[in-house]
Amino acid sequence: MTALDTHTRTTTAPAPTSRPTSQLHNIGLVFGRELRPVVRDPFSVVFGIIQPLFFLGLFTPLLVASSGQSTADTLQWFVPGVIVMLSLFGTSTTGANLQFEMQTGSHERTLVSPLSRSSLMIGRALKEIVPTIVQALVIVGVAVPFGFRPDVAGLVVGLAVLSVFCVGLGALSYALALAVKENQWAFWGVQQTLLFPLMLLAGILLPLQGAPGWLEVASKINPLTYVVDAERALIAGTWDGDAVAGAVAAALTCVVGLVVGAKAMRASS
Repeated sequence: MTALDTHTRTTTAPAPTSRPTSQLHNIGLVFGRELRPVVRDPFSVVFGIIQPLFFLGLFTPLLVASSGQSTADTLQWFVPGVIVMLSLFGTSTTGANLQFEMQTGSHERTLVSPLSRSSLMIGRALKEIVPTIVQALVIVGVAVPFGFRPDVAGLVVGLAVLSVFCVGLGALSYALALAVKENQWAFWGVQQTLLFPLMLLAGILLPLQGAPGWLEVASKINPLTYVVDAERALIAGTWDGDAVAGAVAAALTCVVGLVVGAKAMRASS
């Protein structure tokens, strides 16, 4: 072998390259990181379901008495709303976890990691799906002995629609935490101020038929209304316009939440 051959092989040999880490891989890493504390200590999942169970146990007899319908028919209307309610309670408070990370310095350490900030946001938001599905299945299991009969296929699709909505809501909760930083009173003030009007205007606890005109208008511009209607339709096995409108509302909420959350994460320091 001549010196020229050696030189040619040296200069033409490809330099070793490292495998690029994909965005999906980064999102999966963040998702796993965020989910591990929930798996190790599921107390937050258990605690988050207590209040919806109280609503289910206390409001159902009142609705039966006021409507004159059977317990089974009342549960067919009320349980989907309770499932949406528990997702609201759990997902809208996730920004508080980010505030805790800001206080301990954990958030700043993740910002200087090789992971993109958009993957940090999306991975965090996706984590909210798991507790929501687990809690929803517990609610369904509690209601079935009392006459609640969900359509299995509709329940699966309904949980998928609700999961999409929860990703967007969780991202908005993180964006709020990033906006107010460590001011916990500001986070909880905004969260509580928005949560209950949205929930009541969506007709989760009480039907809005016959409500004053301004309430009906406010209900129609509330995206949560369409998600609740979709859950009731799908879980009952009805595949109609309500299901489509709810899926669209959930998708729009998800897109808006991820865009706002990713922008807030990129601006975070």
